[in-house]
Amino acid sequence: MNIVVIGGGASGLMAAGTAAENGHTVTVIEKNNRPARKLLITGKGRCNLTNMCENDEFFNSVVHNPRFLYGALSRFSAQDTYDFFENLGVELKVERGSRVFPVSDRAMDVVDALCNYAKRNARIVNGTAKEIITEKGAVCGVKLSNGRVIDCDRVIIATGGLSYPKTGSDGDGYRLAKQVGHTIIDTKPSLVPLEVKEKFCEYLMGLSLKNISVSFEHKGKIIYNDFGEMLFTHFGVSGPVILSGSCHLDNTEDAFIHVDLKPALTFDQLDDRFLRDFNKYSSRELSNALGDLYPKSLIPVIIKLSGIKGDTKVSQISKEMRAKLVSVTKDLKLTVSGFRPYDEAIITSGGVSTKEINPSTMESKLCDGLFFCGEVIDVDAYTGGFNLQIAFSTGRLAGNSV
Repeated sequence: MNIVVIGGGASGLMAAGTAAENGHTVTVIEKNNRPARKLLITGKGRCNLTNMCENDEFFNSVVHNPRFLYGALSRFSAQDTYDFFENLGVELKVERGSRVFPVSDRAMDVVDALCNYAKRNARIVNGTAKEIITEKGAVCGVKLSNGRVIDCDRVIIATGGLSYPKTGSDGDGYRLAKQVGHTIIDTKPSLVPLEVKEKFCEYLMGLSLKNISVSFEHKGKIIYNDFGEMLFTHFGVSGPVILSGSCHLDNTEDAFIHVDLKPALTFDQLDDRFLRDFNKYSSRELSNALGDLYPKSLIPVIIKLSGIKGDTKVSQISKEMRAKLVSVTKDLKLTVSGFRPYDEAIITSGGVSTKEINPSTMESKLCDGLFFCGEVIDVDAYTGGFNLQIAFSTGRLAGNSV
C-alpha cells in the first residue's frame, strides 16, 4: 500500500521505518529542511530516549490517559527501544532514575540512526500537509500547501504538539484531525516553568534549592506532591519538581505552590535548630544569624516574610518569633499566575481525544485508514524518557497496524 506519514519527528520516523519494513511504499511529509529537530534538543542535547523502570512505575509516570498506552507499550517496550537503537549502532547507557542516554551523550547520534532507519526504505518530502482527502469515510490522499496531492491508502498523523514551535510543532495535526471530525482536548504547555506573583522570586533569580518538598494546591485541594530540586527565575520558578507539578494544573486560577525548605525536620525539630543557632550566634542580629540554615540570598526573604526586623538581636527573639520563622520555612507559599509559553514547554498536554482512537492499532474510530502517534494524541508524562518512549511505542504500533 501507499502510506503517508505527516511529520518527521520521533514517532513519525519510527512509524515510517516500520511501515516500510513491512513492504509498503512510504512517504514522510516534513515541513523542516531536516527531520527530528526536536529530538536534537531533548535531554539538554543528550537525548534521554527512554526509561528502564518497571511497568507500574512507567504507567504511574504517565499523567493523562495511561490506560490508553497499555497495548502500545506491551508491543514495543522500553527494552525493545533499547535493543532497537543498539541494533542501529547507538551504544546506550542507563543513568540515575533509570534514564537511558547514548554513551556518546550526543542526541545527534540518535537522530542520525532514526533518520537512516526511516530513509532506508521510505522517502522524505519537504512540505506542509494542508488537507486529508477522504472518500466514503476513508482516507485516499493528502493535499500539500503547494497544491500537490499525494494519493495514498493510509495516513499516519505524527505532527507533535505545540511545544518548541521553532522545531515545527505548530498544531498542524490538530487542524488535520478536526477536518475529519476528531475532538481536540484543550491543549496547554506542560512540563513547563511557572510564573508567580511574588516579586521576591526575581530577587532570588538563579538560586537553586535541593532536597526541598513541594505541594501543589489548586482550588483548595492538594493535587501533587514532590521532593527534589527547584530553581528561582526572573518570572517565577522552574526545576524538576516544578515541571512535573505543572502537568497537574489544568489552569492557574487559584493555584499555589507550598515549598517546605526543610522537609527532613518537623516543626519542633526546626524550632530546636533555631534555638541552637541563636545560642551559637547570641550576640548577632537576626540577619547575620541564619547563614547555617539558608543560602545567603534567601535570608532577607525569610526575614521579611516572617515580619521580624532584620536588625533584631538574636537574644531578643521570642518563642512566637521563632514560630513565624519555622512557619515560613516549612511553608514558603507561592501564588501561581501563569504558565510559561509553549516555546519553553517540554511537551503539550491535550490533543486528539483517546476515546476516538483504537488503542490496539492507533487507528481512528471515525475515519478508516487514518492513524495517530506521538504527542498529537492526548497523552503526556513526566520527564525522564517517558514521553519519547510513548512516541516510539505509538509510532511502532501505527507503523505495524497500517
